[in-house]
Amino acid sequence: MSEEMKKRIQSTFSKNKESYVSSTTHNNQKDLDLITAWLKPEPVWKGLDLATGGGHVAREMSRWMEHVVASDLTKEMLQNTARHLDDIKNLSYIVADVSSLPFLDESFDVVCCRIAPHHFTEPEKFIEEAYRVLKPRGLFMMIDNTAPEDDDLDLFYNTFEQMRDSSHYRAWKVSEWKAMIQPAGFQLKNEIKRKKKLPFRDWLERTLHEKTSQQLVEEYFLQAGTEASSYFSFILKEGRMDSFSIDEWMVLYQKKDTH
Repeated sequence: MSEEMKKRIQSTFSKNKESYVSSTTHNNQKDLDLITAWLKPEPVWKGLDLATGGGHVAREMSRWMEHVVASDLTKEMLQNTARHLDDIKNLSYIVADVSSLPFLDESFDVVCCRIAPHHFTEPEKFIEEAYRVLKPRGLFMMIDNTAPEDDDLDLFYNTFEQMRDSSHYRAWKVSEWKAMIQPAGFQLKNEIKRKKKLPFRDWLERTLHEKTSQQLVEEYFLQAGTEASSYFSFILKEGRMDSFSIDEWMVLYQKKDTH
């Protein structure tokens, strides 16, 4: 990851660390329960939550596993999360870049990464590193916003995300993710594609605080054509954006038994 992008991500998440802890999108218990149902964790497992943000997945994993490492590129974000979760004794915290993880090979039974890979400038390295630190037959779970397969809708989506969050790099299409993951040697175990409804104000104000910039993003939505407004399920109230929906992909892969 370039130093410029690292600084952009660290700046964004340092300033907005508390809003990610309290975010209803990130703290969706139904979603967290599904992660546990898919993983079927065993008490002796060691887990790694990459780009942990507010620590929601790390907290959930720590309920079922012997030890969990929560890692994030942004020290201030991680320290804030550690303060919120200081009563959990089987959680530890390590500042880490997903492109170059500071862990030995085959260290973890599970690697999770949720609602973060759209910030990663080197997704192939992230996948390679996740594979490397997993034990044979270890599980890799990823959940992230994805771009539509249609190129025009893809452009519309990634444009408004970058307008609202300068640390957004790219939300990839599911087809692009599969093409990047396939060479690593993972075996697909489970996947779902789903729509995720976002309250517009909560989503907008989490990273964008300047009123003029907020208005520009809303205008970009309101000027969209019928295809985009239909695909992203715009809901307006009194001429203002109230909510919209984006695509999300939840996927579970397993590392091959390399021994």
